[in-house]
Amino acid sequence: MISLPPQTSHTSLPRQPVLFLPHGGGPCFFMDWPDTWDRMAAFLRGVSQTLPQKPDAILVVSGHWETAVPTVTAAAQPPLIYDYYGFPPHTYHLRYPAPGSPALAGQVQALLSKAGIPNAADPERGLDHGVFIPFMLAFEEAEIPVVELSLQQNLNPEAHLRIGQALAPLRDQNVLIVGTGLTYHNLRHFMGENPASNAISHDFDVWLTAATCAPEAERNAALQHWEKAPGARVCHPREEHLLPLMVAAGAAGADQGEQIYQDTVMGKALSGFRFG
Repeated sequence: MISLPPQTSHTSLPRQPVLFLPHGGGPCFFMDWPDTWDRMAAFLRGVSQTLPQKPDAILVVSGHWETAVPTVTAAAQPPLIYDYYGFPPHTYHLRYPAPGSPALAGQVQALLSKAGIPNAADPERGLDHGVFIPFMLAFEEAEIPVVELSLQQNLNPEAHLRIGQALAPLRDQNVLIVGTGLTYHNLRHFMGENPASNAISHDFDVWLTAATCAPEAERNAALQHWEKAPGARVCHPREEHLLPLMVAAGAAGADQGEQIYQDTVMGKALSGFRFG
């Protein structure tokens, strides 16, 4: 169980929502990239003010870590992994000294095991840029313990919905569950003028928003078959940046999804979502 301050109890606190946040491109918020990422940065800076109370810990699933079985970071003080390339030197000296939580890591493993999902812990691995870059804005004090959970290498959407469902009880213990990724992630098309892919990204975003905001059974069925959406494989040649949304949707249970961020970045439609 996650330790709470002495004056509070889990039963006295509102349930934490589940979030799917856009994490931008590399260290984009910490570069001179005028206007392109400003609206996303402003959105991320306001995230913590929308929560019912300060979380005791955050469990985050990023599009930048894949393993054979779901694996949690178990370090008490996780380092940072600068897993981006070709950016200015100062972006490799960014700091986000949030503590980890071996206790939460153990509880995540216990919940996954209870659901019959094989899992593991990694006591050495740190936080990748899909975590620390957006969290430097969203939770800038770096005071809240952060545990990262990997995606499965099989990239199976149903499996990731099940993972989220298994972890839903953490929400009642003042743990915030966050998925980070991008609702459009075709890097070949992202950086160039491509009117056709721009239009496709908007069609996919409309479909994804409707699917994510549908009632639970309809939502989960649609997300399992996301490849049938308009332009799905143009927007996601590989789906690792979309799968954190599946974990978030699984953890949402019956809570309705809502679109809390929508923008067009370099011509491509991007969204963020909240459940509960």
